[in-house]
Amino acid sequence: MTNLTLRQMRYFEALARHGHFGHAAEVCAISQPALSMQIRDLETSLGTALFERGPRQVRLTAFGEDVAARVRGILRAVDELEDLARAARDRLVGRLRIGVIPTVAPYLLPTIAESLATTHAGIDLHLRETVTPKLLQELAEGRLDTAIVALPVSEPGLTEVPLFSETFVLVRPESEAGQPVPGAEALREMRLLLLEEGHCFRDQALSFCKMQTAAPRELLDGSSLSTLVQMVGAGIGVTLIPEMAVPVETRSAAVAVARFPEPEPERTIGMIWRRTSPLAPQLQQVAGIVRAAADRLRAVA
Repeated sequence: MTNLTLRQMRYFEALARHGHFGHAAEVCAISQPALSMQIRDLETSLGTALFERGPRQVRLTAFGEDVAARVRGILRAVDELEDLARAARDRLVGRLRIGVIPTVAPYLLPTIAESLATTHAGIDLHLRETVTPKLLQELAEGRLDTAIVALPVSEPGLTEVPLFSETFVLVRPESEAGQPVPGAEALREMRLLLLEEGHCFRDQALSFCKMQTAAPRELLDGSSLSTLVQMVGAGIGVTLIPEMAVPVETRSAAVAVARFPEPEPERTIGMIWRRTSPLAPQLQQVAGIVRAAADRLRAVA
């Protein structure tokens, strides 16, 4: 059997993850024919098919599933060697892959990127915005170095470092400004607009309202806080958003913002990374930079 290359393994892993030659080729920054040729060479070397090819997508064969698990382990080990080399340097340089949940990313990422560029001139920042379950998966698979999420995540293999806490505020139509702020019980009887399934902020809002699932009267599952706020401005219902999002999301909507009475609903935002990561000391430094950036942002909000 011809020796397999790391490049082939990375192409294979991308195709296994995306299930589509075009998408995998785009991620790998090569042409689709070139990716297809590399996969066929890999299958020829192994002597059997790795994928079932359909008209619109590809699926791993049973053998391909076994190979995928081993390839991911190999690539993770190679990445850890690179991390060891970076950790041996005096300062953090090179690639740093940070994942961020969508209810934090638009408001905090620009400040974080500016701060890291100032304090670590040699850093190559790769940012990824997606929901917590995907961030945890990509972190476990070694495709991210760290992630900024709502704590706790309670994963035994991860280190959790709290960064800051922020409250949730009520957003309602501008015509309702000055009216008494409803409590959690009253919110359950209102048309509460929420983010779609998979967002941890949805679960936190439901928890505050002591609702296990969304009520039948809920009209909209939104993909972003911006959508929810605009719908509130159109008079469709009310919603909750984190305090950090208020300056951005309410500036162009006909809405009123109100704080809840004590105890206000809140969440803790923190950084997480693998306990085994050689970059742990450097990531502690990054956590301090992110915390300071968040403090500056909230001070001017």
